[in-house]
Amino acid sequence: MDIVAKLNDLFLKQGAGKGQRYLDELERYKSVARSYSLLEGTVSVLSDMHANVSHICYGGFGKALNLRGDGGEEVIDSIWEEKILGLIPREDLYDKYLQELRFFNFVKRLPKSSRSHYFLMSKLRMRSPSGDCLWVCHRMFYRFDPFNGSLWLALCLYGPLSLDWPGGSRVVDTLTGSVVDLGSRNGSKILSDREVQVLQLIDKGLISKRIADTLSISVHTVSRHRQDILAKLQVRNSIEACRVAKDLGLL
Repeated sequence: MDIVAKLNDLFLKQGAGKGQRYLDELERYKSVARSYSLLEGTVSVLSDMHANVSHICYGGFGKALNLRGDGGEEVIDSIWEEKILGLIPREDLYDKYLQELRFFNFVKRLPKSSRSHYFLMSKLRMRSPSGDCLWVCHRMFYRFDPFNGSLWLALCLYGPLSLDWPGGSRVVDTLTGSVVDLGSRNGSKILSDREVQVLQLIDKGLISKRIADTLSISVHTVSRHRQDILAKLQVRNSIEACRVAKDLGLL
């Protein structure tokens, strides 16, 4: 699954001194990932959406997944940790992506001052070296670019599921401890009915003018829907949007 990756230097060119602030903030969150790995034994993945790289810290739980568990680190040229994601059964992986997109859109609707207060907690299965499936607790934290508000960092933590709970994913408010079940929220729907209609017609190969005529709306409105669809699905173009939407069962 592809998610939009913005050029790193686009961020660094936003003004004098901001490049160093960016690097300082990145180092701070890399230290956070190391701390989780050291203290909780998690496999911690800090993905930089602007640079399209991931910093992976292997805590002790990595051994249970047949990965490194020595506290070592590596950097990969992708925001998708394929070696880790490849351990997740296909149906669990699709649900993981779906919940992360719902979480992204949930957080984007919040005031900027509140976005850092929430994280996504999910339980999923991952294959052990013996071929059996382990239940894993997956936590995700989003951090947004302090200059332009775009999605910048995603911190994913993989650890043993020590406390089970009914249902699947939920969002946790770190200030109050309250829990939001994204799957039962009316506002958790990623695409609106109209956006689904537009994407269905895009998938059939219709150009914007034909889509506008079919739905009795203006070409300008179709263009706006196109941009909203790309933003909500975090993809670069309509081809990727159709593929991601099908993978997630939205089309």
